[in-house]
Amino acid sequence: MNVRYRVELSQAERDELTAMLGGGKHAARKLKRAQILLAADAGSCDAEIVRTVRVSLSTVGRTKRRFVEGNLERALSEEPRPGAERKLTGKEEALLVATACAKPPAGRKRWTLTLLADAMVKLTDHDSLSGETVRRRLADNDLKPWRRDMWCIPRVDGEYVARMEDVLDLYAEETPVQLIGQVRQPIPAQSGQRERYDYEYRRNGTVNLFVTFDPHRGWRNVKVTDRRAAVDYAYCMRELVDVHYPDAPCIRVVQDNLSIHTAGALYQAFAPAEARRILRRLEFHYTPKHASWLNMVECEISVLQRQCLGRRIDDPKRLRKEIAAWQRQRNETRDRIKWMFTTDKARAKLGRAYPAAAKESKPL
Repeated sequence: MNVRYRVELSQAERDELTAMLGGGKHAARKLKRAQILLAADAGSCDAEIVRTVRVSLSTVGRTKRRFVEGNLERALSEEPRPGAERKLTGKEEALLVATACAKPPAGRKRWTLTLLADAMVKLTDHDSLSGETVRRRLADNDLKPWRRDMWCIPRVDGEYVARMEDVLDLYAEETPVQLIGQVRQPIPAQSGQRERYDYEYRRNGTVNLFVTFDPHRGWRNVKVTDRRAAVDYAYCMRELVDVHYPDAPCIRVVQDNLSIHTAGALYQAFAPAEARRILRRLEFHYTPKHASWLNMVECEISVLQRQCLGRRIDDPKRLRKEIAAWQRQRNETRDRIKWMFTTDKARAKLGRAYPAAAKESKPL
């Protein structure tokens, strides 16, 4: 045992290290140092600590030395590591940030690391500058000029508010899915090894999913179609009326503003009398434009993607089988969406966005 660096922990320090090893998120190196200190305090020799903790002899000695010469915090923390001097000065880094935020060179869509490195060579006295140096300095400033975000700010007017409150006072949608197959068969997971699959894949076209969700009874139905056309939508509406809700006098359907989501779609698919019979049982409600978040079915589609579709499925038959199994399980447990946003909350949170109230008209 290294007598010079004898580790003797107080009870409070032992409790702290034991708690650290018992749970919480800590760096692996920090946990190793905690194990070293506890083992040394218990009287284990350096060779035994090396074997049980699986660290080098120098790591054991360095950890004990830093505890004896300093304290517990110093023994657990990282020592500052010497490194090469930054190639860019503070002023040059500010110039890099300004350049990255400016328009890219003529003929270029956006800045790249190489373009920025070349620009900095021209603007400073550096003979050369690597893309990695540029990347690190940009990362320090949380800049990624090659990435862009797209957003759409809806126009909140009377029509938007009317549709929003109409949907919130109530509670069928579709989504495309790619059929993706494996080029090579995946290797199943084994002990100590995760499942592995080839990054290459084969695209076998797309299918469309019409998703209907009833939030009141925790029921959903997913219909897989080869396309997304008005006729397909019309058949889904007839199935909703005649199969799923045959005794309901009125079925309120919340949907977005897709061009096929209209009463006219039923007249394209059926004879006028049949289309009218179906429409008498339906009452359409539309979300405001750019407000799909108001449609609960979007939440259900997200769950479907996360639990079932987030993998490579290349065969329509298999896709229908997997979706049917997912749907059956969700319906058996009657999983619901805990919808917290109400009309009252909308008026409270979005009060400033509401159009100015019209002046009360004077009584006649």
